[in-house]
Amino acid sequence: MSALVSSLAFLMLQEGTNDGGGAAAAAGGGVITIVYLAIVVLSIVALWKVFTKAGEPGWAAIVPIYNIIVLLKIAGRPAWWLLLCLLIIPIFIVYIDVARKFGKSTLFGLGLAFFGFIFFPILAFGDAQYNPAA
Repeated sequence: MSALVSSLAFLMLQEGTNDGGGAAAAAGGGVITIVYLAIVVLSIVALWKVFTKAGEPGWAAIVPIYNIIVLLKIAGRPAWWLLLCLLIIPIFIVYIDVARKFGKSTLFGLGLAFFGFIFFPILAFGDAQYNPAA
């Protein structure tokens, strides 16, 4: 969201100038905003699909804080881990646990942590099945 706000602020600053460079810069900012929004929408859709595969409500993907609680539930961790998620290390453990519940490796879990916008769609739209006993 901060990219969207900064792009809008940049456009407002450039509104009063009449040089040709301002229009080109504004167009570049618009492209960045569109790419950013596409990544956000893809991430939401993928997380929604992962939640439904795990038997959880998909709409939980768009509710802040609650989506982390649902992700913790999918990973088999207690809800109080939400407090631990303020630290960095438990987040990696949660993503690795989510990967394992879907039959994926530890490396895939690290991919979820670092490149979630790539790995969550792979998990969501691939053939991985949720196994709560894993």
